[in-house]
Amino acid sequence: MLILLNKPYGVLCQFTDAEGRPTLGQYIRHKGVYAAGRLDRDSEGLLLLTDDGALAHRLTDPRHKQDKTYLVQVEGEPSATALDALRHGVVLNDGPTRPARVRMLDGEPSWLWPRDPPVRFRRHIPTSWLELVIHEGRNRQVRRMTAAVGLPTLRLVRTRVGAHELGDLPPGRHRVVTEAG
Repeated sequence: MLILLNKPYGVLCQFTDAEGRPTLGQYIRHKGVYAAGRLDRDSEGLLLLTDDGALAHRLTDPRHKQDKTYLVQVEGEPSATALDALRHGVVLNDGPTRPARVRMLDGEPSWLWPRDPPVRFRRHIPTSWLELVIHEGRNRQVRRMTAAVGLPTLRLVRTRVGAHELGDLPPGRHRVVTEAG
């Protein structure tokens, strides 16, 4: 079984939490499934869950080169130099990243839901939207990559993992996919 979940902001990628924070257990009632990869508590969007260990491995192991696509709202206006650095790979404290595909978007996508709570607003500091595609999956990698080029991430939404796309799935809702590949 493969489940596509639109993980809301503030939800932990686990099924229980001793501190009472929101978890996947509030959204997924299927037994025996586990997240194939993770999204940080402050990230949103597509999370894949499965009961198939081999499928989870194919989806998460960097050797299988599954593209992961993110919409990233960053503080500031990206320079050509910053975008080129992302495209060539940046050096993080745990080593260099592989090159990313990145493109500027013309503002916030019209289909994107509002975040609760909203992203902080600063009248004199512009924000920009990027689409960033990577096929690694290091801890907080996209946030660390944008910070490394001087563009702190304000909002991060994963829209695709490999062939699996978020589509019009609302936050907190899931869809069971019969074809697991």
